[in-house]
Amino acid sequence: MQRFMITDSSDVVRKVGKRILSELDFLVGEAANAAEALSACQTELPDYLIVDSGMEGALELITTIRAMDGGKEVKIYYCVIEADLKKLMAGKRAGATDFLLKPFDRKILTAVFGNRAIAA
Repeated sequence: MQRFMITDSSDVVRKVGKRILSELDFLVGEAANAAEALSACQTELPDYLIVDSGMEGALELITTIRAMDGGKEVKIYYCVIEADLKKLMAGKRAGATDFLLKPFDRKILTAVFGNRAIAA
């Protein structure tokens, strides 16, 4: 089973994401901030990571994950509220694999990650 981590300061976003992704057969962890996410990743890197762009330390978290052993294999999704080119480029420079628009829902998460869970 592939491991997924949702890093977002919103309890609601984490709970909704966890429920949907768990139904897609991912093992899902949560982190309310960058420090929690980093601590969990130091124990075990996830296969997928969603990082909220509005969270303090989001870009540093991505950069730090990329520098870790195995960190280059993690698929990191930088989660933004709007398609702000400046924010998207900052995420890409930090090492984000791709982007998600927030708020996400079952349809979006299934479209992006549904086939990946099945393929594992």
